[in-house]
Amino acid sequence: MKSTVTDVTRRIRDRSAKTREAYLARVEQGINRPRGSDRMGCANVAHAFAALPANDKLRIVAERAPNIGIVTAYNDMLSAHQPYEGYPALIREEAHKLGATAQVAGGTPAMCDGVTQGLPGMEMSLFSRDTIAMSTAIGLTHDVFDAALLLGICDKIVPGLLIGALHFGHLPCVFVPAGPMSSGLSNNDKAKVREQFAQGLVGRDKLLEAESAAYHGPGTCTFYGTANSNQMLLEAMGLHVPGAAFVHPHDGLRDALTREAVRTVLSITKGQRFTPIGKLVDEKVIVNAMVALLATGGSTNHLIHWVAVARAAGILIDWTDFSELSHVTPLLARVYPNGSADVNQFQAAGGPGFVIRELLKSGVMHEDVAAVAESGISAYARVPHAQGQGVAWANLPARSGDESVVRPADAPFSDSGGLKLLTGNLGRSVIKVSAVPEDRHVIEAPAIVFETQEQLLAAFKAGELERDLVAVVRFQGPRADGMPELHKLTPPLAVLQGKGFKVALVTDGRMSGASGKVPAAIHVSPEVLAGGPLGKVRTGDVIRLDAVTGTLDALVDAAEWARREVATLSAEQREINAHGLGRELFGGMRRNVLTAEEGAVTWL
Repeated sequence: MKSTVTDVTRRIRDRSAKTREAYLARVEQGINRPRGSDRMGCANVAHAFAALPANDKLRIVAERAPNIGIVTAYNDMLSAHQPYEGYPALIREEAHKLGATAQVAGGTPAMCDGVTQGLPGMEMSLFSRDTIAMSTAIGLTHDVFDAALLLGICDKIVPGLLIGALHFGHLPCVFVPAGPMSSGLSNNDKAKVREQFAQGLVGRDKLLEAESAAYHGPGTCTFYGTANSNQMLLEAMGLHVPGAAFVHPHDGLRDALTREAVRTVLSITKGQRFTPIGKLVDEKVIVNAMVALLATGGSTNHLIHWVAVARAAGILIDWTDFSELSHVTPLLARVYPNGSADVNQFQAAGGPGFVIRELLKSGVMHEDVAAVAESGISAYARVPHAQGQGVAWANLPARSGDESVVRPADAPFSDSGGLKLLTGNLGRSVIKVSAVPEDRHVIEAPAIVFETQEQLLAAFKAGELERDLVAVVRFQGPRADGMPELHKLTPPLAVLQGKGFKVALVTDGRMSGASGKVPAAIHVSPEVLAGGPLGKVRTGDVIRLDAVTGTLDALVDAAEWARREVATLSAEQREINAHGLGRELFGGMRRNVLTAEEGAVTWL
């Protein structure tokens, strides 16, 4: 193991000693209770199983057969989740074959950020994660389950399901993906049309045609955003059936992998392989997820989400941990927006299995960890294929299937990972450098301050941004308006950059997992509404964003900087942020949310 990885892991373990000990004590209490149907009153048991066939009732109550709880994020608004419609029936059928039963414990909301991007609904997106965690808990609170299968893929859904499951840490759990859609219009071609539309060179008809050719069928979007980063991280944590992440929903192997998930969760439900999720997800597993994110240039959203996931298991991590791991983690994948390939090409070139194998070989991923697979994390360095009615695994080729997409650890795209921590007099923030051209890693330019993304878009359309600039978009943090993604800002800023201007974005908001070639210092913490120094910036101040040295500063005289007051959000904008499309219901979350670096957690 590389010493930095062991040092960071040790520091996390030491920092988390008290919270992790308390968490494991609660897990142990859950494990040591009698089974649900033995522990509960007769009326409770009757209600729990009233709708089940008589044979299933007999299995659970008299034969004490395992009962699997299914938590599903199915809806057909999300292309990625539409395939889940038939999964409960398939899971029940496989459970019956294996002498067990299965019940849908509950459903969780699952919103599509692609639908709400740039619209008021996006202001509920981040908070939907903790809503999903709570709804997962509500389903599992029926407390009659011996294990759980969790059906979810997209941005906030997987972190929410994982947070909820970790609060039932005594249960063995397996996550069940559904796979990406087939490749359509390339991500690069889609981005070009978006930029042409931003410049007024094509109309809405051409833009809709391009978008519909890119997003065209069931499965996840094919760029390497938050949804597909989720799947990579679950593989690296050993919470999937190995290799399940990126098999197409209609591939014959997909049903076999889902059936294998039933067999897998039952295999860890009792006996020598009993593996509750609360014990599986330890400090080393969290570090493995962080390393996998860095090695693939994954979504910046996970610098928020995985802090929250770790907290749910009593483990405390921060952006400094990510930064130090990034220094020693090789960048092994280039998938859009870090490259031109989509996730299907990534899978064909070797996919998660190739990356995990190389990370294990190079000593930046812990091998001595638990996983739902019998042979541990090394099982995730292989590739699944159909064998009869089941699944078998084969070794990957020694070489990458396409070195423009995936490379070995001894010949990486970069010696360091795709994410960096920035610090300075503007606070702490993060930047995704893996997709940014090297000649754009340092930007020094005058600031133009905006308090909404609509203001920036209006200024662009009016031709007011044709110059070197650092766009400061503030009051976008979790307390202000729920920390929406600002993905709609990418096309106009990319257009300006394409014209040769030095351009950067600095914000206390989020970009999406698709944040790309424009340098963006995001998640600036503390946010402006909480008194963060980004609120001191005035239009015309020179800002220096330096991703090489890891600094973010307003180049303002220190005495002048100290005298300045932090800007306040207008009463009118507060009212706008608080009302409409259900935003009223999330007022408590906005008031109580922790900082981005603390995971934007609302439940502590």
